[in-house]
Amino acid sequence: MSEPHVIIAGGGIGGLATALTLQQIGVPFTVYESVRELAPLGVGINIQPNAVRELYAMGIDATLMDQVGVEAREWALVGLNGNDIYSEPRGLLAGYKWPQYAVHRGRFHMLLHKVLLQRAGPDVVKLGHKVTGYERHDDGSVTALIQRADGTQLRHRATLLIAGDGIHSAVRATMHPEQPPIHWGGAIMWRGTTQARPIRSGASFVGLGTHRHRMVFYPISKPDPETGLAMINWIAEVTVDKDDGRYSSGWFRPVTVDEFAHHFDGWTYDWLDVPDLLRRSDVAYENPMIDRDPVPTWQDGPVALMGDAAHAMYPTGSNGASQAIMDARHLGVALLEHGVTQAALRAYDQAYCGPVSELVLRNRGAGPFGLLNIVNDRCGGQFDDIDDVVPAAERNDFMARYKAAAGFAIDQLNTGPDTIPQGATLRAPVEA
Repeated sequence: MSEPHVIIAGGGIGGLATALTLQQIGVPFTVYESVRELAPLGVGINIQPNAVRELYAMGIDATLMDQVGVEAREWALVGLNGNDIYSEPRGLLAGYKWPQYAVHRGRFHMLLHKVLLQRAGPDVVKLGHKVTGYERHDDGSVTALIQRADGTQLRHRATLLIAGDGIHSAVRATMHPEQPPIHWGGAIMWRGTTQARPIRSGASFVGLGTHRHRMVFYPISKPDPETGLAMINWIAEVTVDKDDGRYSSGWFRPVTVDEFAHHFDGWTYDWLDVPDLLRRSDVAYENPMIDRDPVPTWQDGPVALMGDAAHAMYPTGSNGASQAIMDARHLGVALLEHGVTQAALRAYDQAYCGPVSELVLRNRGAGPFGLLNIVNDRCGGQFDDIDDVVPAAERNDFMARYKAAAGFAIDQLNTGPDTIPQGATLRAPVEA
C-alpha cells in the first residue's frame, strides 16, 4: 500500500483514545463502530491519574474533564458496621501531579467523540459499521470484513487493524477461535445514579460491606449550587452460587430497584442510608461481573487487540477505561519507534500482554477490594478498631502492591517521562 492506513474496530473509549493518539502523531486512520448513533450511555467510571496524564497530553484538559465529572479526593473501604477499614487521599491530594476523575461514562465517551471529529473531521468515524473479522495478506496488509447496519458486506484493506471492539470482540474471536467463553465468577451488579448530597470529602469513592455483599458509591458531578445535590453513582453487588446460566454470556438490562433492594435492608448508618439512596435512584441496570481469561498474545501479524478486546477485566480496580487509554498511548509509542508496521504491534504485545493479563487475574481476585476479603475472613466484617484486625502496615502494603500492578504508583508516575513526547509525529520523529 502506498500510504499507511490504520483501521480501528470499535468506537468506544479505547477506540477513540487510539484514534486521538493516531491523529496526534500523524497516522491516517478510520474508526468503524457498529452502533448507528452514539449516545451518552452508562453510569460512572473512574479515570486514574496515569490515564488522566495521557488525556491532558492529548489536549483533553481539566476544563473539558470538569464538564463530564469531578476530581476524586478520597478512596475508602468501610466495614459492615460502618467503621473505616482503609482510606487515603486520591489524585492531587495524594501528591500526584494529575488528578483522578470520577466521570459519567457516556458523557466522557461523547466528549472524546466530539474532540476527535473537531480535530480529524467528520469522516474518520463510520457509524453503523461492524468489523466482523479479518483476512491477512502475503504482502503484510490486512482486510477488515465489515457489515453495515443495513446488512451490506464490505471489505476494506489497511496496513494495520487495531481492535477495540469490546468484550465480545469479533476480531479477538478470529485471532483466538478456541478461546474459552466469557468468565462469570458469581457476582451480580446493579448500577445506577441518585441525586443526593456527597459525603465525607465531597468527592469520595466508598466501598462498603464485604467481598461478597457490598455497595460502592461516589459522585460524578459537582453539587448543584441551589440544592447541594450531586449525581451519585452507585453499584450494589451480591455474589451468588453460579447456578443461573443466563449470566454466563453477559448482559446489561434496566431493572426496577424493588428487584434487588431487599439485599441491602438495614444498611442504615448515621452518615448513609443505603435503602433510601436506592429508592430515589434515577435509573438502575443489572449486569453480571464478567471478564475473559487472558490470551497468550494480542497480536496476529498486522492485527492487534486493545481495551476490553484484549483484557476485559472485573471493574474492582476502577481501571478498565484507564487501561484502554494507556493501551492507546502505548500503541502510539510503538508506532513512533517502529513505524506503521507489524514490528510496532509486536513491541506493544511483548511489553504489555503479559503484565496486563496478570492484572486481569488480580482483579478477578477482588483487586483492591481484597482488603474486604481479609477483614471478612478475620472478623466477619464487624470490628471496633481495624488495627486489631489488619495492622496499618499490612493495609498500606496491600494497596501499594495493587497500585504498582495497575501502573499508577505515585513515584513511578510522577517522575516518569512523557509517554509520547510533545510534538512527536511519524513525519517529524523525535531524536533519540
